[in-house]
Amino acid sequence: MADLRTKYMGLELKSPVIAGSSSFTNSIDNIKEYAANGAGAVVIKSIFEEQINFETSKLLESNDDSLKTWQDAFTNMVFDRPYLDDEAYLYISDHAHQKTLQNYLDIIKEAKKVVDIPIIASINCVSQYDWHYFAKRIQDAGADAIELNVYVLPSDFNHTAEVNEAIYTTITEEIKKFITIPFALKIGYYFSGMANSLQKLSNTGVSALVLFNKPYNPDIDLDNLCLIDNKILSNSNDYFQILRWMAILSGKLNCDLSATTGIHTWEAAVKILLAGADSLQVVSAVIQNGPKAIKEINEGISKWMDAHGFETISDFKGKLSMTNINNPADYERVQFMKLYSKIA
Repeated sequence: MADLRTKYMGLELKSPVIAGSSSFTNSIDNIKEYAANGAGAVVIKSIFEEQINFETSKLLESNDDSLKTWQDAFTNMVFDRPYLDDEAYLYISDHAHQKTLQNYLDIIKEAKKVVDIPIIASINCVSQYDWHYFAKRIQDAGADAIELNVYVLPSDFNHTAEVNEAIYTTITEEIKKFITIPFALKIGYYFSGMANSLQKLSNTGVSALVLFNKPYNPDIDLDNLCLIDNKILSNSNDYFQILRWMAILSGKLNCDLSATTGIHTWEAAVKILLAGADSLQVVSAVIQNGPKAIKEINEGISKWMDAHGFETISDFKGKLSMTNINNPADYERVQFMKLYSKIA
């Protein structure tokens, strides 16, 4: 019988399938359901660095002069950001009011009591300002690891690639000053030299890289001539880009790799593992089909392993990575010559 146990960031997982961060992972009942359906770990819904600084700004109402540093941090984090518009500010302030930092810590503490799988906290951050102290509180609350959701859109014409990519390095260096538990960087694909940049990041002490954060992309309403929201959930074809980069990076980095976005079926999960991922995170599939989606993916992986004579995940993980196939150039080809010749 197939053994789905594996390791990710040094953590023992019962399965490589992780319930990724979403609105559904901030509920103890849901976390119990994910564990019951075979999730290897759960990533708690992200808390935003703006929330952290908004919440700590309440301390400024006291007369303690020592809290002046929080005022500076809060000003930097919220009011001085040209891209944090009124709507975003209202969301952050309202959400911070409804879901305090203590509530976040309480979820971690309670989750550790009711399930026996790793609990991974998540912080959505885009700067190196003073939010890192809260990572220490997350560690003290019992989290097994932290996932830092970092997404820098290189849209500033005055910033070079080096300036943008230094943000990731700085965040990594700063977080290490506060915690000793493993931490991952969940990143997007906006890098000028992806392979080189991620290899450098893997040497900073990060425990894992999570590829890739699904970006929010606005759409245009042709009738009302305004911007509108695009679809947030992934679809079952979104895993192809992750598959390529997992295969290219596998065996080349000094940290683990986790895949996310577009993993809706056990077939996609197996392919991602064959490409070299150490774990994979499902979100949209769980939102659409409930916790049973995790069980179905695990069952599919297990049956496939039995059919092919693989006893453990490590028996086939990375078997079809770029370094292990006969023609590595297949992963780097971006022009569909053969297919094009048939239809041109």
